[in-house]
Amino acid sequence: MNQQPGPVIVDIAGTSLTPEDRERLAHPRVGGVILFARNFESAGQVARLTADMRTARDGALLVCVDHEGGRVQRFRDGFSAIEPMRTLGQRWDVDPVDACRQATAIGATIGRELKAVGVDLSFTPVLDLDHGPSGVIGDRAFHRDPRVVTLLARSLMHGLLLSGMANCGKHFPGHGYAHADSHHQLPVDERPLKTLLADDAAPYGWLGEALLAVMPAHVVYPAVDSQPAGFSRKWLQTILRRRLGFQGLIFSDDLTMEAAAVAGGIVERGHAALGAGCDMVLVCNQPAMADALLDGLRWRSSRAFGARLAALIR
Repeated sequence: MNQQPGPVIVDIAGTSLTPEDRERLAHPRVGGVILFARNFESAGQVARLTADMRTARDGALLVCVDHEGGRVQRFRDGFSAIEPMRTLGQRWDVDPVDACRQATAIGATIGRELKAVGVDLSFTPVLDLDHGPSGVIGDRAFHRDPRVVTLLARSLMHGLLLSGMANCGKHFPGHGYAHADSHHQLPVDERPLKTLLADDAAPYGWLGEALLAVMPAHVVYPAVDSQPAGFSRKWLQTILRRRLGFQGLIFSDDLTMEAAAVAGGIVERGHAALGAGCDMVLVCNQPAMADALLDGLRWRSSRAFGARLAALIR
């Protein structure tokens, strides 16, 4: 059959596919899977799992994972322990050249180890600035200075690309300043657009074509739009695509997060994200919500979507 991919990223229950997983993967609206720690026992087991998922899909399937390092590293036993990205920023303050070399080496390690088990994309690097108060970002951020973040992220991405691993910058235009955790609350960042573009959003323009994908934040920036960035055409179309020139694929953040509820039920959230300019939407840890979204979503593929997705599946 060789199905064409759809716009929804789903997850699976455990370390092997259940009949329900197989049925969900075969749905025409599915385009990818995100893996979590619960899906991991060993490198060999994950390699078998990703191969089985592709067989169940009978078509193109983007396999993703959050594998940033530090506290956000889903695969551990048998994989290299990756230090938090803030450590690279601290190293930069002592020796910028060595920090960039280390970032490239880390990116190459992440990419090589993930590629060996059938993963296509790691949702990294975090491009949020280390403003300090944000507990959900914290040591996941490289540095406070957007110039340092850009250069370390570019080095990390170079290592990923050398290993054939796609990257995704997050969380556009920046989640590092807002205090609230969007998993549980709707964060608000009241700074003016001029400040956001000159500071937090700057890496997205500076990284150019090396940045293959972007994930917007479930954060409201009232100076620009009353909707969170991931549901905002102003942020995704006017600013990210036209003003900053980004041409890659845009993922929503997880639509089951509390901050996404502002858009309504799960089907409304999917339509709002895709309508704003997301190419793909994630629905995680809630299989009933995933099924409701798959069955209720109205969507039509396009050449642009196919080309952007094909660039991530290697």
